[in-house]
Amino acid sequence: MYRIGIDLGGTKIEGIVLDENAKEIQRKRIPNGKEEGYKAVLNNIKSVYDDLCESINNADHKVGIGMPGSISKQTGLLKNCNITFMNGKPFKEDLIETLGHNVGVENDANCFAMAEALIGAGKGKDLVFGVILGTGVGGGLVYKGQVIQGMRENAGEWGHSTINFDGPEWYSGTPGAVESYLSGTGIQLNHEKKFGQKLSTSDIVYNYRKGEREATETMNEFLELFGISIANIIKFLDPDVIVLGGGVSNVDEIYEEGLKRVKKYCLNQDLYTAVVKNEYGDSAGVFGAALIGQ
Repeated sequence: MYRIGIDLGGTKIEGIVLDENAKEIQRKRIPNGKEEGYKAVLNNIKSVYDDLCESINNADHKVGIGMPGSISKQTGLLKNCNITFMNGKPFKEDLIETLGHNVGVENDANCFAMAEALIGAGKGKDLVFGVILGTGVGGGLVYKGQVIQGMRENAGEWGHSTINFDGPEWYSGTPGAVESYLSGTGIQLNHEKKFGQKLSTSDIVYNYRKGEREATETMNEFLELFGISIANIIKFLDPDVIVLGGGVSNVDEIYEEGLKRVKKYCLNQDLYTAVVKNEYGDSAGVFGAALIGQ
C-alpha cells in the first residue's frame, strides 16, 4: 500500500508518496498560505494531497501529517503550534473532513525521529532519540518503531528543560532552557548579548574556525552546554542512538569537540550511545509523516 506524508511547516507544505518499500515516487511543495488563515491552510493541504493521489491514480493509501504542535488527548484540539491561529482548532477532525480520508497527525520532531528510526541513521535500533537543533530545539522518542508521546504529548521536549537557572528566561517561561543555548536563535542571541555583534549562526561558526576570540567564546559555551545536555539525555533514557537534525546539526565540530564534552559529562565518562548525524536531513519530517499514516 502507498503512503502519503504531508509536512506542514512555518512557511511551506511539502508532500510525498512512498511505495511499500518506503521509496519516494512523488513529491510536491507549495507555500502554506497561512497569511490567508486557517481555512486556506487546510485547502492548501488538500491541494497537495489531491495532486499526490492523482500521481498514484487514487490507489489505496495511508495518510500522515506532521506539524508543529500536538493534538491534546484531553480536548482533541491543537496546542503549542507556532502558527498560532491554529491553536485551539480541531485540526485532525477538520483534516479528515477536508481530505475525506483518515489521517495520522504527529508533531514534526516526532516525525523526524520516526523517519530516522525506521529508515535512517537509527534503523535497526530499539530506542532512538531524535534531536532537532534548528531555529528551536525539539526532540522525539521512538521505541521499537512507535513514537512515545507521554501523558501530555510532551515526551522528548528536552529543549524546554533548564540547564542554567541564572540563564535568560525563554519564551516558554523556562529559565536557562536548552533551547536558549543550543538553537540557532539561542547562539545568535547569546553572542549579541555578550559582544554586541548581530551575526548569523553560520557567520559565528565561520569566525570561530578563523580563531576569532568572541566567536570562539560563544562556540565553546555552546559545545560545553551541548555536552551537558546530550549527556543528560543519555543518563535519563540510555538510548541506543541519538540522531541529530536541524541546521545546527551541520556544524561539524559537534561530532568532534561536542562529543568529547558529552563523554566528559556521562557517568564514568563512558559514552556508549552513538550520537550521529541524520540521513534524511530536511526530508525526514515528510518521510516520518508518511510512516505514521493511517
